[in-house]
Amino acid sequence: MSPLDRITVIVPRLPPAVDGLGDYGLNLARQLRQDFGLETEFVVGTPSWSGEASVEGFGVKQVPVRSRAAMLELLPTESHSRATVLLHYVGYGYARRGGPVWLVEALEHWKKGGTRRLVTMFHELYAFGPIWTSAFWTSPLQRSLAKRLVRLSDRCLTSKQGYAEIVGKLSQGKHSQIPALPVFSNLGEPSQLPALVERPRRLVVFGGRGPRTRVYERSRLALERTCRELEIEEIIDIGPSLNFEIEPVNGTPVVTLGVRSVEEISSLLSGSVVGFFDYSIEFLAKSTIFAAYCAHQLLPVGVFYEGQNVDGLEAGKHYWFGDGHYNTMSLSAAQAIADNAYAWYRTHRLSVQARTFATCLMFDE
Repeated sequence: MSPLDRITVIVPRLPPAVDGLGDYGLNLARQLRQDFGLETEFVVGTPSWSGEASVEGFGVKQVPVRSRAAMLELLPTESHSRATVLLHYVGYGYARRGGPVWLVEALEHWKKGGTRRLVTMFHELYAFGPIWTSAFWTSPLQRSLAKRLVRLSDRCLTSKQGYAEIVGKLSQGKHSQIPALPVFSNLGEPSQLPALVERPRRLVVFGGRGPRTRVYERSRLALERTCRELEIEEIIDIGPSLNFEIEPVNGTPVVTLGVRSVEEISSLLSGSVVGFFDYSIEFLAKSTIFAAYCAHQLLPVGVFYEGQNVDGLEAGKHYWFGDGHYNTMSLSAAQAIADNAYAWYRTHRLSVQARTFATCLMFDE
């Protein structure tokens, strides 16, 4: 690998904004600095973002407007070494309808300026949906931009094996080795975790308003069954306030904690038995909520969705359905699933991912 000590990383936003990609980018930058001595300079692609010019010692620049010219002003132009950019890509992160033409055009222009390398992490590719949805009408542009980025990039990574297969097809032979890395936990990765039998009989519902609203409104029966079978004594709700009052579940009280720090949430997860979610099982590899549950060795419990086992995950082995698709659940069975989920997570934990990114960023031509 060639020597490299600084990279430019493009993200939609950074803390203090609540943004999954920003958290992902910051955690990865921290690990790359620790393990490989790589320093990161961030470029924030949202003009309305409000933050400091330095985050945890990493320099931060911000586009004043979303335009090709504005982005080009912020990209590296070092003539003495190969300039390297890492793009964390989700179309909707850089454009309201998911088609950031300005960003792709800026990178195309930048690549023409010398020995410059672009590595793209495709957290998503493009939207799709029925004809009555906006995704149907915006998908052609989104697909076109993704295709241009794939072919422009020197290396590509994704968060799902299915995405890796699409990237391979879009590249028309340019990319044959495309790492598929399920997201890591943005809430830490404790190394010493107590067995479930040693933890309080607590269930956690964590995430943004949408995922938690689905849990309480759409998955109530599954939540009740889980609480009953595992003798849950307390439900902890963590996240922004919802538009309704959360009622007790089978008499089990729900304690709403609101938004808490990473350290507080990690401590609560480490002292709980169940992490409940309502999320498509085909996209669990992209869920930071599911990643956090796995990293803290809880029993992940969801509800059934039509779909296949993908990305190395299997229903009944790495997570449990609380809505009756499996037999009753005991604490010993819960421990076995929690152990499997934890083992699956460890194969792509943050330090492992940092090594993969470093290889992609520091490659020789």
